[in-house]
Amino acid sequence: MNDEAEAERHKEKMRKRKAVQDKEVAGKTLEKGLLMVHTGPGKGKSTAAFGLILRGLGHGWPIGVVQFIKGAWQTGERRVLEAHFADLVSWHTMGEGFTWETQDRARDIAAAEAAWKKAEALMADPAIRLLVLDELNIALRYDYLPVDQIVAALRNRRSNLHVVVTGRNAPPALIEAADLVTEMSLVKHHFAAGVKAQEGIEF
Repeated sequence: MNDEAEAERHKEKMRKRKAVQDKEVAGKTLEKGLLMVHTGPGKGKSTAAFGLILRGLGHGWPIGVVQFIKGAWQTGERRVLEAHFADLVSWHTMGEGFTWETQDRARDIAAAEAAWKKAEALMADPAIRLLVLDELNIALRYDYLPVDQIVAALRNRRSNLHVVVTGRNAPPALIEAADLVTEMSLVKHHFAAGVKAQEGIEF
């Protein structure tokens, strides 16, 4: 097949593909706040959520962030968002570190409950357009918070609020309630080769 015929074949293929795509897009007419879940054993769950924050800020959205587990590390994303978007980003790091670091279940539960209280306040704020509940799945996995009550509250949030929940082992009830679930799979991780958590990559 000569180049001209190949180009024409490709053009016709893409024309048909475009017609299918245009028809499908035209059929999507709903607009609503989404409940999104980033879970799985792979790296990048929180990072993807922070990418959505940047996208929302590009549209002038007020953003809320509640971190349920992470607490000790000073992260690059928090630094830049608080330095340049303090008027739009309400950031709350409520955790005290991973549960194996605190080794105190009662203390972890109290921290999770305080974080959820802050999340409820942000959900009630009509100005907030996107709320990131970072590592909420971890708090649910260890039964620091009642799954059914949390899922019910997320289901019943106001209709224009987008919520992103991150963390491994998302509970089935949350997955069922979500509009979008992304599972990050682990193919290869540098940590297994002895590479430590590095500034600018992990935090």
